[in-house]
Amino acid sequence: MGLKYTPKFNATKAPDFDLLGVDGARWNLAKAMGPKGLVVMFICNHCPYVKSIQTALVKDSQALIDMGIHVVGIMSNDTTQYPADDYPNMQAVAAQMGYPFAYLWDETQAVAKAYGAVCTPDIFAMDATGIIRYRGRLNAAGINDQATDLRRDLLLAMQEMIETGIVNSEQHPSMGCSIKWKEQE
Repeated sequence: MGLKYTPKFNATKAPDFDLLGVDGARWNLAKAMGPKGLVVMFICNHCPYVKSIQTALVKDSQALIDMGIHVVGIMSNDTTQYPADDYPNMQAVAAQMGYPFAYLWDETQAVAKAYGAVCTPDIFAMDATGIIRYRGRLNAAGINDQATDLRRDLLLAMQEMIETGIVNSEQHPSMGCSIKWKEQE
């Protein structure tokens, strides 16, 4: 029997943020929070893992929003080394994919560091008080965009949280491309 994945920040208070969205507005934890919680997803434009789940990401994000759990995507990659992830490209991808959530730019990478995010996608979900109840993957697709009928891990965990106040179901770690950190000066 394998070890159970225990998310580092599970059951702790989510770090606040103040980030520019592709809509031109500033977003923080309070503004983003839904009546039943918030999902914070560290994503980017160029990662093949994110690209493989984008359709499911839009579908499940809308389902979460309909349940009262708001969603934000945060892009933290170094855009000097990865210009495909820059702000104008974030705006284009959000429009092209019809993101139903705010897509935010973590230009300094401070928010990714505060959350302990390591890859794209990396997903943190919290209750309405800001306590992280889930850290893990959207589903088991990985880089396989042809996968169908996958267990909707995030969505099911958030349904469990709404019904019971906690998430007892197994949480699988995210798999993806490492966050592209800026070189230290």
